[in-house]
Amino acid sequence: MAEYRMTLADRQQIASDTMAFWFEPEDGYFEFRAGQHVDLVFAQPQQGCENDNFRTFSLASSPQEKKSIMIAMRMRKTTFKTALQAAALGTKFVISRARGSFTLHKDASKPAVFLAGGIGIAPIRSILQHAAQERLEHRLYLFYSNRNVNDAAFMEELENLGGQNHNFIFVPTVTGHRTMAWPYEKGHINHEMLKRYLVGLKGPVYYTAGPSAMVIAMTTLLNSAGVSEDDMKTEEFGDYKLYENTEQRDQPATERHSDFRL
Repeated sequence: MAEYRMTLADRQQIASDTMAFWFEPEDGYFEFRAGQHVDLVFAQPQQGCENDNFRTFSLASSPQEKKSIMIAMRMRKTTFKTALQAAALGTKFVISRARGSFTLHKDASKPAVFLAGGIGIAPIRSILQHAAQERLEHRLYLFYSNRNVNDAAFMEELENLGGQNHNFIFVPTVTGHRTMAWPYEKGHINHEMLKRYLVGLKGPVYYTAGPSAMVIAMTTLLNSAGVSEDDMKTEEFGDYKLYENTEQRDQPATERHSDFRL
């Protein structure tokens, strides 16, 4: 498997309990498709996480952002994330080649509908930026669900993206504090919300990314509306609390699986 050496270049908090990290390839080259994911490994295991030294993350940056790649994550109290947050800028990492099929379909006559929950926005941000930069002709809809406004990563950027891409419709929604002043939708993404923005639910290709409970809920919704499974793509990001009232928890075993990212 191809591997690339990279250096931690920057990090920023981008939402409540959410951070973005930027990594620069040492040889200045890293190729990937918008929406793909990679394995991230400390080149030298950090003290305390010698047995918990890697994770799989979706890339949140677009392929056009050549100088660095960006990942974004909820900051849970795992040894890996604690070590990553504390790592000095300049720390070395090994990155696997990019892989995954959560990528934009080629037929621009079929709209793309993105259903994102929480940090599931990461690979979708990559796809949307790529589409805007390449001036792709796809009609793009993003339904973005968070408990609270402060939980929504890239919110201002996504609001501004509509001005850059006339084919993009942004529909954020919050599921908590429904009495607050808020110019967008409130409540979980459901059949009625989709119908307010889409001309029929059959026809688009749907991309769902978020916690497992949300992915299941959206898949069930689309199935009940008669959407073909050939027109659905999903990415699961673990079971942090968003669509169910279970205790927040990390699941190190599933984090290592390429289909589960926080």
